[in-house]
Amino acid sequence: MEEQPRQNQQRQNSAVAKAPTTIQDENFKHIIRIGNTDLDGNKRIYSALRKIKGINFMYSNMLCNITNTDKYKKAGYLNEKEVELLDDALRNPQKFHVPFWMINRRKDYETGEDRHLLGGDLKFSVENDIRRVKKIKAYKGVRHMIGQPVRGQRTRSNFRRNKGKVMGVQRSKIAAPAGDKKDDKKK
Repeated sequence: MEEQPRQNQQRQNSAVAKAPTTIQDENFKHIIRIGNTDLDGNKRIYSALRKIKGINFMYSNMLCNITNTDKYKKAGYLNEKEVELLDDALRNPQKFHVPFWMINRRKDYETGEDRHLLGGDLKFSVENDIRRVKKIKAYKGVRHMIGQPVRGQRTRSNFRRNKGKVMGVQRSKIAAPAGDKKDDKKK
């Protein structure tokens, strides 16, 4: 009879060990705001930063290293000072001596300066660049206008969605068998 309670207790202990820990600090924030984007507090800061448009894994890693932030720390556990430091590093990369090859907008067409754009600014500048090459009728602009690939890819076997409905090879009509022609003459 004593074996049953022991087995039940062992099952309960193993279930408790497998259950995810949901106890969180009072300092934990479920959502933090960096770069005008809401980031999930349950993710590590390294991967949470990648949700901001204009930041890839290399730039996220560099931000964590420059600001001396532990990249494996959950984003919800960052204090206000760390959040402000990350936000400042995003907005002013020159202040933190970010290498120019990590910046996504080098030698801007209008201003000539190196900038790193995020979110809506990035989308707006790309749209303006495309509009500019269309207006001056550069080769890239013409390819954009007609919906063809811009960077030299082949079009024979790819980019089917731009061509419209796909049709297979059409065969010429096969001549009627010889026996049918004789029947037509008799009639």
